[in-house]
Amino acid sequence: MKMNSISRVFVLSLLVFPASVFAAPTVEQALQFGPIQADIQYEIPDSDQIKECSIKPEKIGESTGWVVYGSARQKLRQFLDTNGDKKVDVWAYYQNGVEVYRDIDADFNGKADQYRWLSTGGSRWGLDTDEDGKIDSWQMISAEEVSSEIVAAIRTNDSDRFQILVLNEADISALGLQGDKAVELKTKLAMSKEDFGAWVRSQKVISAKSKWVHFGATRPGVVPAGTDGATKDLVVYENVASVVETEGEHGQIDIGTLVRVGDVWKVISAPKSMSIASSSTGGEGFFFQASFSARPDAAGPMASFADTKTQLLLTELEALDVKLAEAASLDQRKKLNATRIELIEKLIAATSDAESKGNWVRQMADAISAGVQTGELDSGMGKLKQLADGLEKSVPGSDTAGYVKFRYMTAEYTTKLQDSEADFPKVQDAWLVSLKKFVTDYPKTDDAAEAILQLAIAHEFAGEETEAKKWYTKIQDNFSQTPLAIKAEGAIRRLGSVGKAISIKGETTNGKQFDLAAYKGRVVFIHYWATWCEPCKQDMLVIRQLQAKYGARGFHPIGISLDSSRQELDAFLSTSRLSWPQLYEEGGLDSRLASEQGVLTLPTVYLIGKDGKVISRSIHVSQLDAELSKLLK
Repeated sequence: MKMNSISRVFVLSLLVFPASVFAAPTVEQALQFGPIQADIQYEIPDSDQIKECSIKPEKIGESTGWVVYGSARQKLRQFLDTNGDKKVDVWAYYQNGVEVYRDIDADFNGKADQYRWLSTGGSRWGLDTDEDGKIDSWQMISAEEVSSEIVAAIRTNDSDRFQILVLNEADISALGLQGDKAVELKTKLAMSKEDFGAWVRSQKVISAKSKWVHFGATRPGVVPAGTDGATKDLVVYENVASVVETEGEHGQIDIGTLVRVGDVWKVISAPKSMSIASSSTGGEGFFFQASFSARPDAAGPMASFADTKTQLLLTELEALDVKLAEAASLDQRKKLNATRIELIEKLIAATSDAESKGNWVRQMADAISAGVQTGELDSGMGKLKQLADGLEKSVPGSDTAGYVKFRYMTAEYTTKLQDSEADFPKVQDAWLVSLKKFVTDYPKTDDAAEAILQLAIAHEFAGEETEAKKWYTKIQDNFSQTPLAIKAEGAIRRLGSVGKAISIKGETTNGKQFDLAAYKGRVVFIHYWATWCEPCKQDMLVIRQLQAKYGARGFHPIGISLDSSRQELDAFLSTSRLSWPQLYEEGGLDSRLASEQGVLTLPTVYLIGKDGKVISRSIHVSQLDAELSKLLK
């Protein structure tokens, strides 16, 4: 079992040197530790091999610690105390006797804050400032490893993991980029996160089973200082591709341009699907193309004027976003949001590139829709409807038209629900009609899957499970490579679960492995919850009483937290001290634990009998006492 960073604080205080002061750990204890980062290829001896392993205290340079050796005298693990405080601060893992990875506690507080891949394991060096197990920035990463990280981010739909690989404002400054090229680059960077999310939802190349296998690119080149506003030499890769394998089938994605910033390589935009044309011709890159001054479409005083205007608008928008982040009152936020919409409108008008213009249109639709729904924008529905209607006429069925239309529909629906005099059944019926029309008009757009999911949820909550299953199946059929397909498959599984055994596996908050199958012979109540769900927390009061009443007879409640923040969960558990196991994985309602059972709302529950089969998937906690008294006579 892999021990997490929390359990390390206590246990690793025993792994000290010299052995005469503290009892030596056993080989079994030392081998319990595993890397914090996933997908590390390191040697794990089986039960028979462990008997031939040994552990010894050693002095390595200025450090002291314990070293685990395998049956062939090869190193397996190395736990070092580098600062003499008699606590381990480096956990090293070996493959074929060579160190391939280490966790590092650089501030000596018992929690790892750096992760390094070494030797045949690679050259990555990640920094974890908040010590939550997730890399916040890269100290070192190669171009090949960037392409691998992007595939991993797509596979898990992790936009944060992708975003730390993207060039930022500080990088542009450090690279010495100025002028028109810097303006063009900033426009790309501004949309990278949104573009990543949209593309991941629509792509069909990478699934949860995909693996990165190859980095595809020609040799890197140098953009010399003085080219297109560059004040320093730049080292770049153009037209980079990642080759992936999914159950024996190979595919490619277009990574685009990579730029070297010190020891770190970074991308400048979201990935794209690799077309036949681009993969065969290589295409033009962002830097290696005709200079701006030589391009006919960029010549003349009007082009120069447009670029300068765009730069000023971008600068103004950046300053406004800072003010929005600091604004305390609702009135301030309303005024700033209204100004932000006006600026984006000006950027749309000043942008000639079709792709960039489309990105700004999407950003404006997001800004208006979000502002209307949160009450931070007094007006905007008219502007959003006008934009949606215009796109429907000019580019019917396009991704951009569908994107704007869906945000208009969502904002309109939310606004009607917030009306104190709303006829809720009428509003709901109109919403379902609009969703069905959207799916017909924009069947292949990114938001069609979300619209279908909303239809499925509405029918399920109305008790129309057969109709709900039809819509969930439609997601599987039409959007099989998206995360929503996994959620839809889980929902179908949940709807048909009564009378069947289900599989739930994971890790508890205290680092123990959980498998529902191990509870056969007992009555189990599975309770999906989150700290933001007040009814869930009320349920816990009843569950606590029932555990005290029926626990000795074989009743076992199991909690599954779908909180997005581990910190919020830990804070709640520290005061509530629930006495039954709690499973957790990052991702909230989009986590694996939620998706595998199609959990869409909270609380969601299962009551499971002694035979391991589901008795009910909709029982209320108020009904549990009567049911348990029958099941546990």
